[in-house]
Amino acid sequence: MGKTLVLAEKPSVARELARVLGCKQKGDGCLLGGQYIVTWALGHLVTLADPEAYSKQYQSWRLEDLPMLPEKMQLVVIKQTAKQFHAVSHLMHRQDVTELIIATDAGREGELVARWIMQKAGWKGKTKRLWVSSQTDKAIREGFAHLRPAAEYDSLYRAAQGRAEADWLVGLNVTRALTCKHNAQLSAGRVQTPTLALIVQREEEIRAFRPKEYFSVQAQFDGFRALYRDERGQSRFFDRARAERIVSSCAGQAAVVARLHKELKKLPPPAAYDLTELQRDANKKYAYSAKQTLSIMQRLYETHKLLTYPRTDSRYISDDVVPTLPERLRGIMTGPYAAYARAILRAKPIPTKAIVNNQKVTDHHAIIPTEEPADLSALSPEERNVYDLVVRRFLAVLSSPCGYEEVDLALTIGKHTFYAKGKTVTNPGWQTVYGAQAALEEPEAEEETESQSFPVLTQARSLPSGRSVSPPARPSPPRATRSNASNGHGAPGRSSARPKAAPYAGGDKRLGTPATRADIIEKLFDAFCIERQGKEIRPTSKGRQLIGLVPPDLKSAALTAQWEQRLQRISKGQESLPAFLIEMRKYATSLVRQVIASNAAYVHDNVTREKCPDCGKFLLDVNGKRGRMLVCPDRECGYRRSLSVQTNARCPNCHKKLELRGEGEQKMFTCICGYRERLSDFEKRKKAAGANKSDVRKYLERQQKEQASRGNSALADQLAKWKAQQEEDE
Repeated sequence: MGKTLVLAEKPSVARELARVLGCKQKGDGCLLGGQYIVTWALGHLVTLADPEAYSKQYQSWRLEDLPMLPEKMQLVVIKQTAKQFHAVSHLMHRQDVTELIIATDAGREGELVARWIMQKAGWKGKTKRLWVSSQTDKAIREGFAHLRPAAEYDSLYRAAQGRAEADWLVGLNVTRALTCKHNAQLSAGRVQTPTLALIVQREEEIRAFRPKEYFSVQAQFDGFRALYRDERGQSRFFDRARAERIVSSCAGQAAVVARLHKELKKLPPPAAYDLTELQRDANKKYAYSAKQTLSIMQRLYETHKLLTYPRTDSRYISDDVVPTLPERLRGIMTGPYAAYARAILRAKPIPTKAIVNNQKVTDHHAIIPTEEPADLSALSPEERNVYDLVVRRFLAVLSSPCGYEEVDLALTIGKHTFYAKGKTVTNPGWQTVYGAQAALEEPEAEEETESQSFPVLTQARSLPSGRSVSPPARPSPPRATRSNASNGHGAPGRSSARPKAAPYAGGDKRLGTPATRADIIEKLFDAFCIERQGKEIRPTSKGRQLIGLVPPDLKSAALTAQWEQRLQRISKGQESLPAFLIEMRKYATSLVRQVIASNAAYVHDNVTREKCPDCGKFLLDVNGKRGRMLVCPDRECGYRRSLSVQTNARCPNCHKKLELRGEGEQKMFTCICGYRERLSDFEKRKKAAGANKSDVRKYLERQQKEQASRGNSALADQLAKWKAQQEEDE
């Protein structure tokens, strides 16, 4: 009887599959059993070839060689992980292996990982697909009991291939064109560039904004307040004298209830989490970056098996998941969630109207708990925080709507009318899950209509009040943060005194996919196009200039959203991949021509007088993701040296984070308050205090690694990811 080869995406997942399938014997890059052989990739083992593989002329970067449009894209084995590829390839050619099961991540990129390996290794045998949304033993067994033909996912693979080739054609051509044209390390891409454009646009709006103080008139009553509006509905006045005249004219007069309207309303629970919404809330509540949240989610999915597949863009579940809800509720019946889970289980049938929608489920349903019983003590604080977000949202969406009474009130004081709104909860419903964290007001509510409670009121009732002019306010638009920038919300909204962040054009399709957004901001940091100031993200001079140099089309978030929609249609078999790639080739050609024809210039405004020790060019002073660096402007040189690193060590005076500066024995901690301390003295002090030095050691090691790795090639990035995965798996 022939054996079945199972291909997982990473070693940790492979070990879990092997355990469930009874594969206990270790082999070369695999785990062996009676019926199954389980092997793994290390992320991508195969990638698209670099331009140099197609022609020697591409070894040098020259404008006259652009655009680069290979007739057929080639695949190459990534050198750093070639050993594992050859192990997988050998297994595929074993005489006793008659069937292959693709068990990589159940999504577009996971499909690409497996298909490229199969194509490069020359697999021609029978192939099936394992498609699961959780890593519990039950889900794995059910998945293997209901394997699907791999051909059902051919369209998904074509979409993934289209994404990869389009990124190669557009990204590499425009990057080379910009770099050669302006003699600077400039890069562009279909997702990276629109994201940077949103951040730059927000910064320009802030710089152009001229805040103006305004005043308002308030009437304070017993338990609530009302706001004055003139006949045009305006409540803000730029003339303080006018506001004070209104207060004076109301002096000594009681307020009379002119209009009283009450209405019972219901607030439905929020939708379940997709990855984007979860990353946004984790950033708001715990200041986790998008990448950090995704990493925590992967552990909760793969290691603890408590949550379903994280890389989803759906906030609903399909009908077939509904029968599993009671078991999922019993799985979370622990700690602070037990009482809520029991209450929902007692409500028969379980309310599912807010979470079930077959039409809005794509490759995977929303992020929800699995049936696995939760052991909260086994989770790290970060894992517990993210798990808490998902579980409370799951409980909320299965709870009843929140009932409240909305009161709309108008009061007259002399000739002037004051207005007030308030909401009184009559039935907490889903909000009991959040307790004190619950907020009845919708996010879009204005300041004047904030939630407040009213005493018993009747029409024409007279109320005593106090009046006052509010302190001056100076509105300003908010800057981009890791949360709204990586989620595609950096674009300004409607023009107003305080513009709100709004999603870019293109409906509910954001930049890229949930799986890729976490890396977008990191890439922009690494390219020194943006810098961080606290939680805020600001574009650097390089980033602002780059947006002025790239062709207008490439900056459009709407265009990127349209590409993503076309890739979705390809994945559903509704559009042809060759037609899409023909357009991408024409588009790349057009972009290169625009860059070459442009009269725009790039100016290094951060040049130092210190020369690069390797090539002799003057170094650039840049703010990196973790501190200041000196970087060579020559792309082929790639020299860089750290000047300062932000650490987790705290200043003993002001308790702000310290920077580590200098080299060798001259390394010194510095603080903006003026505090200075040599690293050697710092370590002695910490040792005497009994504290460990892991934070300092980690930062020093990271600094040495950054100095050692000059350049930022795709292969170097892949190697770093592979090493990180190896450490995690060990």
